[in-house]
Amino acid sequence: MSDPSAPAKHLYFMGICGTAMGSVAAAFRDAGYRVTGSDTSVYDPMKSFLEGRGISILDGYKAENLPDDVDLFVIGNAQSRGNPEVEEVLRRKLHYVSLPELLRDQVLRGKRNFVVSGTHGKTTTSSLLAWIFESAGLSPNFVIGGIPENLGQGARITGSDLTVLEGDEYDSAFFDKRAKFIHYLPEVAIVNNIEFDHADIYESLEAIKKSFGHMVRLVPSNGLALINGDDANALEVFARQGRSPMKRVGFSPDCEARLSEVDYRADGTAFTLEGERYDMSLNGEYNVRNAAMAITAARFAGVDPTVIRVAVATFNSVKRRQEVRGVTARNITIVDDFGHHPTAIREALAGMRHRFAGARLWAVFEPRSNTTRRKVFQDALPEALACADGVCLAAVARADKLAEDERLDTDLLMQNLRDRGLPAFYEPDADAIVARLETEARDGDVVIVFSNGGFDGIHEKLLKKL
Repeated sequence: MSDPSAPAKHLYFMGICGTAMGSVAAAFRDAGYRVTGSDTSVYDPMKSFLEGRGISILDGYKAENLPDDVDLFVIGNAQSRGNPEVEEVLRRKLHYVSLPELLRDQVLRGKRNFVVSGTHGKTTTSSLLAWIFESAGLSPNFVIGGIPENLGQGARITGSDLTVLEGDEYDSAFFDKRAKFIHYLPEVAIVNNIEFDHADIYESLEAIKKSFGHMVRLVPSNGLALINGDDANALEVFARQGRSPMKRVGFSPDCEARLSEVDYRADGTAFTLEGERYDMSLNGEYNVRNAAMAITAARFAGVDPTVIRVAVATFNSVKRRQEVRGVTARNITIVDDFGHHPTAIREALAGMRHRFAGARLWAVFEPRSNTTRRKVFQDALPEALACADGVCLAAVARADKLAEDERLDTDLLMQNLRDRGLPAFYEPDADAIVARLETEARDGDVVIVFSNGGFDGIHEKLLKKL
């Protein structure tokens, strides 16, 4: 084993095929590190992506997998006690870190770190900010929980003085239950919004606000906190914990960076922020807010206003965020969206109303996240899904892992939607949903699939069958 105090050269990732783990592993490999790792789900597209970077992947977790020359073992937050490799690392007292710790110690120290946080909008905001820096020729480091279409990858390490990070409030590892963003050394902290989520690790909204408070408290006196000036929870968190300069961003007259004159169109949106006019291809109020945060952060970084304007106009969004997957022979448009929180679903549907004016919207929803599988959003989900013209609901994922009195009541959800006059159908799986929409969808409709997983390839099935 190498000296733990020496710079790391060989990294071993446990759970390397996870979206964040795989993207960061590839970024470190591209930056010149030796990278190996293991996982139990070694399949495409991540398998080909990593092997194309020259990364060796071991299938399955075994104590004998662990090489002797590793400098750091990076343990993903999906790993827990009982994992044979975790047990071997602990038994041999090897040097291990969480993914956020790896980034802090190997990339972020001494850098200008722009951390984008919030219940919603993190991926789009961080992707746009990274694209603005890229357009300015600054070649930023970035770690983003998605694939920005303009950048082509979710993580990159360049040695730049600037780093853009999607600041996730989920926990760091089995040995560190603090939020990931606590490790990110923010010079600029963006708080897009704060709502209850992650019911598997947070017991209440107050617990979530406390975690966000820990993050904003880390912003230095020469940094900046950018707070949603229309979000009471975000404002409260900064009022209680913030110690840095602060700027409110939003529509309220109290906002220092105030949005106005928004023009929603089918091909995008135009808006004014602090007297400057911007045009972008994204739809919906939430994307206007996301863009405003990225623009204000880029201004703080000193990027030329003309460069910012051009970058916003040429930004092409993120994979799985209102992404059109195709149009069928019946002119039915299939849209993929990562949304799984009621607010995200509602706002995505509102954006689609602008983009596909006059079309009927079908919302296909898979209750898959650790929160939407529970009754936490029993009342909020029908409110959000009712923004569509018709709904198909899939079975609750891993339903057997939850007690019945804790699990989302799909019958009640369906009845609530039908009471509102919506055609609403519960179907057990992707194939049944496709069969239902074969008969229910009309030519020219738009089908928006909401899921934070693969959903059994439903998008391709819809494109083929409709």
